[in-house]
Amino acid sequence: MFKVSPLRKRQFLGGVIGLVLGVSIFYILTLDATETYISIGPMNTGHQDLSCFACHADAKGNLMQQLQSNISHAAGAREEGVDFGTQDVSADNCMQCHDRPNDRHPIYRFSEPRFKEATKHIDATTCITCHTEHQEERVSVASINYCMNCHQELEVENDPLDISHKDLIAKEEWFTCIQCHDFHGNHKYDVPEKLADTIPMKLIQNYFEGGEDPYGTSKKYIALSQEAWLKTLEE
Repeated sequence: MFKVSPLRKRQFLGGVIGLVLGVSIFYILTLDATETYISIGPMNTGHQDLSCFACHADAKGNLMQQLQSNISHAAGAREEGVDFGTQDVSADNCMQCHDRPNDRHPIYRFSEPRFKEATKHIDATTCITCHTEHQEERVSVASINYCMNCHQELEVENDPLDISHKDLIAKEEWFTCIQCHDFHGNHKYDVPEKLADTIPMKLIQNYFEGGEDPYGTSKKYIALSQEAWLKTLEE
């Protein structure tokens, strides 16, 4: 009778244990209850009720096909790799809930040739430049003087502001822009005519970090909830 060596037994047992552990870990990590633990960071303000799959859709093909494709790409036998596990999150994901016909600065506009130089300094062609997810905040752009990249030559006819836009630009006081103007233009509020009446920078910074909205809660377009977004998919 063929006798199995102790080494072979240990190898077989190790293989079985590894397979069981691998399948168990994979199953546990796919449960909704584990989303908090596998996330790279806390959800941004307003996204607390979103599940991972709202942004991270499954990549095309099964895991084995994805592995084979990426190994072929690494070996030079395939021109491009593929998404592994989940698809990369893009601005298209954001637009599924945040599409606003009235957007003062829609991201597609910055793909126009006239903004080529500006986008070298701040890539406004994608949402995550200013709204990086998993930071537990609203706005993650490093400096709020970004208006300087496009509005150096701005001229306002019949300027209503007590300190003219021309003078503010000449003094490079670009941080004052956001004290008056909501970047996307979605808030309903009266723009002040005196610089002293503008929103204090402390409140703006607090808002960017996830605090109360100083522009008010009245908006022209409301972002879709996850439930509403799923309903659009069903339709």
